[in-house]
Amino acid sequence: MENPFTDEYFMKKALQEAEIAFEKGEIPVGAVIVIDNKIIARTHNLTELLNDVTAHAEMQAITSAANFIGGKYLKGCTLFVTLEPCQMCAGALYWSQISKIVFGARDEQRGFMSLGTQLHPKTEVKQGVLAEQASELMIKFFASRRK
Repeated sequence: MENPFTDEYFMKKALQEAEIAFEKGEIPVGAVIVIDNKIIARTHNLTELLNDVTAHAEMQAITSAANFIGGKYLKGCTLFVTLEPCQMCAGALYWSQISKIVFGARDEQRGFMSLGTQLHPKTEVKQGVLAEQASELMIKFFASRRK
């Protein structure tokens, strides 16, 4: 039997979080952290609500997952996030020693790859999972802000 817990399955969960952010007027980025095919953190951007520039989806997810695990290292965990992490989030992900990052859309201007930010040497990265859906949500959000 085929494993239903694919990267696309979990990215859809992250996209659901991004939709929640969109509805709240937050930049629509959603994230989930998974270990052994179980979601242990489910978050989205909260920078506007919390009036906190560090309240990115990834930062919220790291904190939530660490609390769930009871430790600061996220070895064996995978982050699914709708947008390429920024430099700040990549730094936090480095220190968390997360095993894998799967992201949807690239952020050509502010993403960690464009800025040359290093991740932990053991962290695996996969990009482009449901990128079109993630990009469309971002475009829709910013178009609604320009009206």
